[in-house]
Amino acid sequence: MTLANGWEMVIGLEVHTELLTKSKLFCACENHFGSEPNTNTCPVCLGLPGSLPVLNEVAVDMAMRIGIALHCTIAPSTFHRKNYFYPDQSKDYQISQYDLPINSGGYLDLPDGTRISIERAHMEEDTGKSTHVGGSGRLAGASSSLVDYNRCGVPLVEIVSGPDIRSALQARAYAAELRGILIATGASDGRLEEGSMRFDANVSVRKANEAFGTRCEIKNLNSLRSLQRAIDYEALRQIEVLEAGGSIRQETRHWDENLGETSTLRVKEDADDYRYFREPDLVDLAPSDAWQVAVREALPPMPAARRTGLLAHIPEPTGPERDAVDVVVDLDLDDYALGAIAGGIAPALAIARASNEVAAGIENRANLSVDAFTATLTMEQSGALSATQAKTVLGDILESGGSPEEKAAQRGYEQLSLDSLATTVATFIEQNPDEWNRYREGDEKLAQFFIGLVMKATKGQANGKAVIAELQRRR
Repeated sequence: MTLANGWEMVIGLEVHTELLTKSKLFCACENHFGSEPNTNTCPVCLGLPGSLPVLNEVAVDMAMRIGIALHCTIAPSTFHRKNYFYPDQSKDYQISQYDLPINSGGYLDLPDGTRISIERAHMEEDTGKSTHVGGSGRLAGASSSLVDYNRCGVPLVEIVSGPDIRSALQARAYAAELRGILIATGASDGRLEEGSMRFDANVSVRKANEAFGTRCEIKNLNSLRSLQRAIDYEALRQIEVLEAGGSIRQETRHWDENLGETSTLRVKEDADDYRYFREPDLVDLAPSDAWQVAVREALPPMPAARRTGLLAHIPEPTGPERDAVDVVVDLDLDDYALGAIAGGIAPALAIARASNEVAAGIENRANLSVDAFTATLTMEQSGALSATQAKTVLGDILESGGSPEEKAAQRGYEQLSLDSLATTVATFIEQNPDEWNRYREGDEKLAQFFIGLVMKATKGQANGKAVIAELQRRR
């Protein structure tokens, strides 16, 4: 959305991602989504007197993976107590990193080349989850509230961007690219629907090249669509207030997906309000150089590098081909495309089938091996299967497994012999002399006319490429 009257958005995102550890950040309780409420708790994550936190080494490893993937500097860090009262944090403080985070000073490049700075990517523990009963599901108007402490103490990394984002669409692109990076590192599953990745958007508006305006924070957005819609709404709301002569109050706002609007949640706190002080029960965290090197060397290629690698196989990729590569990488289907390319399949064909047919049946991808995918495309490329038949065979394998040869035989996809095909083409040329003469004179669209006739007569057993070859031979 483009803003009118010279207004410009200034957006920074805070992205919270839960780490894929087996246990919580400071205790041995299970880190598992979907357990019965209040079953994954202990004195440490409930903050009971006398309990002491012990830092999870795997969580530190995962935090460094994220930092390295985002080009951050890893430095010695400390933990602080962030003090506040919410019912979903039983000990009334959250253990977080404050002025000395483990990761800082990085960046993320968007697919269009825009660079967004990363101020920090620090570690902290998650809070519990409140469910408000009655009314709209929010605290106001609820008859009672239920608290599930299972999520208390789950390890988080909070990734804070610089105020470099200038549109809701760009914010969405940043969040999507970041999600792909987090999944690639193995530190997060990126499941927005389960809350393992959540967005807070800091939004302000200003006239171009003026100082930053007062920001409002929109909390706990859990989908890319909500993120984009909430930012657009909030920017327009602030512009309306300012153009009417009002001023923007720094506050935290709630996004209502059904109403499509934000509303005041609470007046925004500053750092002083949290009364940060060093966590007395944890020592400083200083990962060794050797540990950092080991983490760096173990990281797989990130989405941007994988897209570049696939596109390198296509000399001059078109827009649709670039889109297909995006789908392949987003859905982690690189192994199909690269395996087929290594097996002699034309790159454009391998990427197209992976981004369409395999993507459509991705929930059953275990039924389709890379070898079976490559074999199916080999049959298509050689003319043993038409494009339509190859797509059907891939769908059949994804549904129930098996080999492409078996599925093709079950479908009756035996190709016509060249002699039989030549006879069929000759018959239709004789029956349609006007169309044949126009084709010979250069009307290439009529090739599809003859292909359609042959396909209908042979019940789809002919190969379109073979029909064109025969037409050109007779031309």
